[in-house]
Amino acid sequence: MNALSVQNLTVTYDKTPVLQHVGFDIPKGSLTGIIGPNGAGKSTLIKAILQLIPRTSGDIQVYGKPYHRKRRLIGYVPQRSEVDWDFPTSALDVVLMGRYGHIGFIKRPGKKEIQMAQEALRKVGMEDYQDRQISQLSGGQQQRVFLARALAQDARIYFMDEPFVGVDAATEKAIIQLMQEWKDEGKTVLVVHHDLQTVEDYFDHVLLLNKSPVGCGPTQKVFTMENLKQTYGGSLKFIGEHSVVLQERV
Repeated sequence: MNALSVQNLTVTYDKTPVLQHVGFDIPKGSLTGIIGPNGAGKSTLIKAILQLIPRTSGDIQVYGKPYHRKRRLIGYVPQRSEVDWDFPTSALDVVLMGRYGHIGFIKRPGKKEIQMAQEALRKVGMEDYQDRQISQLSGGQQQRVFLARALAQDARIYFMDEPFVGVDAATEKAIIQLMQEWKDEGKTVLVVHHDLQTVEDYFDHVLLLNKSPVGCGPTQKVFTMENLKQTYGGSLKFIGEHSVVLQERV
């Protein structure tokens, strides 16, 4: 059974299509990179799947069931730029938010939830910062806190929107290690990713997207020069047989 199935997903802003007739299947236990140029709709795709923005059409199924019936199986790590880091809350409180889907927003977290949140912070090397205000943390530390929140959610499918942007090498290594652990546990991870040179190292599955899917499947079959040219058009420079560098248009 596929972990995620998307059929005929269309999203429009002011009557302008941002995503058109998007359909793909993501197998259980895969690490999937969502790859495409700026403006391709990668972040929009995630938000539409998670019902964070309205969609014009589309059917989303999680493990063969409608999304709304399985939404508790979903974990989400947003872009850092979309978070209000000045909000007065501690690292531990942010991680505890990952438990609200299990205990509800009205019930206060108990000893069990606090212990789970502390263990999640420990796994990402942030146990000594649990009482620190999130505004006082570095970019890499803030990202680790959100990784801990995702851990506390204990989800089966994780969506991560550009998790490597603006983080240090140690945090990037921690993210990769966590993704691999999730995969080893049979969980499924989808990641919006920009660095084409690391795609083959990080992901066993890719979705090439430019408003509509160009290809979706195992990395070794889909992540080809032909498909990349179709995805990025004339915005690619080729170095070697597989390595590519994205050249942003002015």
